Amino acid sequence: MKIGAIFDWDGVVIDSSSHHEESWELLAEEVGKPLPPDHFKRGFGQRNAVIIPEILNWSQDPLEIERWSLRKEALYRDIVAERGLIALEGARELIEELNEAAIPCVVGTSTERANVEMSLDLLSLQGKFSDMTCSEDVSRGKPDPEVFLKAAAKTGLPPAQCFVIEDTAHGVAAALAGGMKAIGVATTRPAEHLADAHLVAKDMTELNLAIIQSLFEDKPHALQ
Repeated sequence: MKIGAIFDWDGVVIDSSSHHEESWELLAEEVGKPLPPDHFKRGFGQRNAVIIPEILNWSQDPLEIERWSLRKEALYRDIVAERGLIALEGARELIEELNEAAIPCVVGTSTERANVEMSLDLLSLQGKFSDMTCSEDVSRGKPDPEVFLKAAAKTGLPPAQCFVIEDTAHGVAAALAGGMKAIGVATTRPAEHLADAHLVAKDMTELNLAIIQSLFEDKPHALQ
């Protein structure tokens, strides 16, 4: 069976949590707003359009939310430009294996396209993904499956023939709601938070094409 790969970005391909957390702190200082103690944990993997009004409770004004969201991502890119990024262990190797097997790879993420494009350049991953679906391309955030359904369409395959690699419960729920195979990687969350996934790995080093293909068979292989 032909299959398609959909990769979440932050926490799956790149280690960016500290960069994002600091960018929220800088934004809060700029606009003079408080940050709830658990805001980053609650908001990780969510769109800024949800974080700002619902988690931070900063504003309900769409124009203000959009302005602050754009500024937050600009601050994030400034931090990345200064400090750089690293690919999470095993991510590059899995992407290469899928490319060699002609498995279409698409990014499906809540982050902005400019962030992903910057990461691709810094990590020399240009050309490894055929397309991407980002925050600007959807109106509903995870656990709604919109981002993954649009990403699946870009693989040229039906959702049932696609798998999603995610690091959050919201992402796993979105993949399942879209009728796709969900693979959880416990890079930013404990494995038990990802228990609804078809497969949970401690990180990308535990994944390879044979294990992923087995999810589409009657008897998937267990991780060793």
